[in-house]
Formats: sequence, structure tokens, C-alpha cells
Amino acid sequence: MSHPAPTTPAFPYKLVATDLDGTLLRTDHTVSTRTREALTAATAAGAAHIIVTGRAVPWTRHILDDLGYDGLAVCGQGAQVYHAGEHRLLTSVTLDRQLAGLALSKIEAEIGPMALAASRDGLEGEVIVGPGYQVGEGHLPAIPFTDVSDLWAAPLNKVYVQHPGMTDDELAAVARTVAGDLVGVTMAGEGIVELLPLGLSKATGLSLAARRLGAKAADTIAFGDMPNDIPMFGWASHGVAMANAHAELKAVADEVTSSNEDDGIAVVLERLLG
Repeated sequence: MSHPAPTTPAFPYKLVATDLDGTLLRTDHTVSTRTREALTAATAAGAAHIIVTGRAVPWTRHILDDLGYDGLAVCGQGAQVYHAGEHRLLTSVTLDRQLAGLALSKIEAEIGPMALAASRDGLEGEVIVGPGYQVGEGHLPAIPFTDVSDLWAAPLNKVYVQHPGMTDDELAAVARTVAGDLVGVTMAGEGIVELLPLGLSKATGLSLAARRLGAKAADTIAFGDMPNDIPMFGWASHGVAMANAHAELKAVADEVTSSNEDDGIAVVLERLLG
């Protein structure tokens, strides 16, 4: 009597959404061979891989090109859907500059002057950096400004804020309390507290991109490491926090994997691929 050959179980997701810094990328800004191979195997099994990052397109494009990534990417904290293969911006949401200015005034009235930076809209949108603002990624291009009016001279996706006497979590909490009815507030990494268009999040951009790919929230597994990934985890069917993730994200994750240095994405994908 013949027995049917055992079948390999299908990969359970149509969409694999990965954050970039602290998640897909190691601290040397590379993606390990093991993680590349696991993502290749997942896509061979029918899933699409989509990068979902807080970085705006100009700060993301070179990484995607280096990775040979030619799919869709959600950039700018959900503000931009970018086609990496075609180097084309498909959607873009801008911050209301009047509301942002009012939000800054309210926050500074509460805690005193802040150091400011902003990400301008578009494929070539510059990041402009004011006095005292510390840019963590030294190799990323930024243009200094001294006159605050320069902050509002062109359409923006987001404003970055830093305070010399407060932690990132403290600053984000105060900004949310004081100006959360005017702008969205998120913490995207060390030294990176952002003011965004109200209601915008990684989930917003991911849902738009997923629709273009024919995938739904129920078909999606998401990987991340910071509080700005919380909305993405809320949208996706399954959220996986890295071992190096912020405590707020771990608290809402469906599971915690190894760190970005230890192939955390690959560990989960290999298990799901059987």
C-alpha cells in the first residue's frame, strides 16, 4: 500500500513586515546572510517582504539599494510608500506646519527650549538640523539651520525634538500630554522623538502598501524593536519583538525573538518554514 509523500506546510503569512534599524539591520548596518536566506525562503514560499521604517526615503534609499531590495517600503513613520525598484514615491503625507508650530510652542511652554530637526517631504527631501540637535547616525546627510523660520520653509513629514534635561520616554510623554491633540508623538530610537501628522503611524502606511500587494492584516507578521512599532503590531496578525526591543513594545508583542545581532528574524521565519 503506497503512502502519500509528506508535504511541507505552507508558510502561514502572505506579508513579512520588518522594521529596519535595530531589527533587520545589525549595528554595523548590514543584514546577516542567515536573515537574508530566511527572507528569501519566505518569499519563495509565497510571502512578500516589506520594510517599514521611521526613516524618510532619502535616509532609507541607499540601504535598500545596497540590499538589492526592489519591493515596496513604508518610510517616514508611515508617511511615505516608496517603490524601491522604480525609485518612485507612491504616496506621501505631510505635517500641517501651523499645527506643528503650535504643538512646539505648547511643549516648550511646559518644559523650556528644545533642540529641533525636521524631515522635508519628497524623494530628495533634506533633513534639516537646528542648534544643539544631536544626529545619531553620523554618516546620514543633514543640513544645519540657525533661523527657526527655515524649519517651516518647505513641506515636512515630521519634526524631531530633543531636550537636554529629559529622557526620550519623558519627552515623548510630555509632548503627548501637552500637544497630543495637535500632532502624533512617537519614540523611534535613542534620541529620536518625533512629531507627526495626527493619526499617522507605521500601521497607516503598512495598510496602504499591503492593499497594493493584495495582503490583509490577518496575513501579516511584523518584526520591530521600538515604541513606534506598536501600531504596526496592533495592525498585524502577529507581532514579534526583538530581544533588544523597548519594554513598551515587548509588552504588546505576541512573542519575543533573539536580538537583531543574533538573527532574530531568521529564528522565527525558519521555525515557520519548518
